[in-house]
Amino acid sequence: MKKMILCAFCAICGFTTANAQKFGHVNAQEIIQAMPEFTKARADIEALTKTYEADLKSMQDELQKKAEAYEKEQATLPANIKERREKELQDMYQKIQQTYQDNQQALAKEQAEKMQVIQTKVIDAIKQVGQAGGYVYIMDIAGGVPYISTTLSTDVTAQVKAKLGLK
Repeated sequence: MKKMILCAFCAICGFTTANAQKFGHVNAQEIIQAMPEFTKARADIEALTKTYEADLKSMQDELQKKAEAYEKEQATLPANIKERREKELQDMYQKIQQTYQDNQQALAKEQAEKMQVIQTKVIDAIKQVGQAGGYVYIMDIAGGVPYISTTLSTDVTAQVKAKLGLK
């Protein structure tokens, strides 16, 4: 009899505890896009991209001028000078390719670093909202979650925005 009462008590406690659990969802992408840090990071990356593009354009223009000059003189040049100019043009072309690759890597690294700082800030705010609200789990719907019940889960996007001082 004691075991049966104890089992019934545990079942009731477990049922009420399960019903008391709170679940939330958030749109982290919406929050990130509303952050001034994101706007600044995007502007910084765009400015860096334009700088890299301008540098590459000047390198390409220089290569094109030298190639055109070589084309005009090619027939009258001695073999050793021809060979040296062709090597110079090939080296310039390879340098442009390497610079392009280096620029792409630098842009990706810069973007990843800036986004990591922003994402960490958003995650910290989500954790604070989750702890303050007693949530068991807060899921990011921006990640392509196929279904979230809006009756069993609370949208805490506005609370996280408020925690970050956003509108």
